[in-house]
Amino acid sequence: MSVRARDSLGGRAAVVGIGATEFSKDSGRSELRLAAEAVRAALDDAGLTAADVDGLVTFTMDTSPEITVAQACGMGELSFFSRVHYGGGAACATVQQAALAVAAGVAEVVVCYRAFNERSGRRFGSGVTRREPTAEGVALGWSLPYGLLTPASWVAMAAQRYLYTYGMSPEEAFGPVAVTARRHAATNPAAYFHGRPITLAEHAASRWIAEPLRLLDCCQETDGGQALVVTSVERARDLPNPPAVIAAAAQGAGRAQEQMTGFYRDDLTGLPEMGVVARQLWRTSGLAPADIDVGILYDHFSPFVLMQLEEFGFCAPGEAAAFVAADRLPLNTHGGQLGEAYLHGMNGIAEAVRQLRGTSVNRVTGAARALVTAGTGVPTSGLVLTADG
Repeated sequence: MSVRARDSLGGRAAVVGIGATEFSKDSGRSELRLAAEAVRAALDDAGLTAADVDGLVTFTMDTSPEITVAQACGMGELSFFSRVHYGGGAACATVQQAALAVAAGVAEVVVCYRAFNERSGRRFGSGVTRREPTAEGVALGWSLPYGLLTPASWVAMAAQRYLYTYGMSPEEAFGPVAVTARRHAATNPAAYFHGRPITLAEHAASRWIAEPLRLLDCCQETDGGQALVVTSVERARDLPNPPAVIAAAAQGAGRAQEQMTGFYRDDLTGLPEMGVVARQLWRTSGLAPADIDVGILYDHFSPFVLMQLEEFGFCAPGEAAAFVAADRLPLNTHGGQLGEAYLHGMNGIAEAVRQLRGTSVNRVTGAARALVTAGTGVPTSGLVLTADG
């Protein structure tokens, strides 16, 4: 049973620093170096030094352990270090764990980071390769023999059911998501697809990857690193940049949850794990969909953006494509993972911080409340960030 009451974490910690490497297809350096560069950049942005850090959080998939990153960055003693599982579903949960540590007094300054050579090194889009036997991997044994070998093919199953249920074509359902992301990426100098918007016709003409998903429905593959600095709201007010207050943070796993192959759920047209996150974020923040100024929704595949909008209550089931097409919510203003970079969602959190600071290249005027989500189809997480005061 998921939490049914408002938790006490909201408003006790804030994101005060953001830093990243360039986003590329061939970084030419180790993942440890990418991590260290991103961490140093985030600390510089926060007006802090390595000596101030006493906590680190990353992903279980990261090849640069907390202790090694601490050494590479010249940090001293650590009182907190942690990792979060389930790939992109961990993104917002790294910030949640940092905030929990700060709120509990276990650490004062915690850095969350993610770094990988996901294009030039290990490519997650290639699917299951050389996987060590695990209990959770048993579920894949029911899918792989039938040709469902990659993340795109796993998502295609749910996407096809969504289209069938709501009587839509791939072009009308998924096209608006891809076009919106690329429109924002086109004006973002940090984005891989800077200067390269697409049209609905171009989306519809792109080649099939795993029907009904086309090439332009699938996120890119990226080399790079991203880091975030979290500390208490009180300390944040003495630092150079306006804090992004963590108004709510939540993790979620649904009933019969698997890692992207939950095909035996009662309904394939939604994302129950994100429903768990949504309920807790709204409870703790005291906000509702109408209060959100900008949405940064995890877009490794365009269909799951639609399902997230519906799980969070921005629109009714089956109405999300029209919602996106009408630009009713500023969405993935950095270009998302479809347009800026695939950094397992960490770059999306950074964009939410920029929106609240008023420094985004695609600034939403007066933005004071941002919703950020992590990976979908897996156990996941989310954040509501607000401007201080």
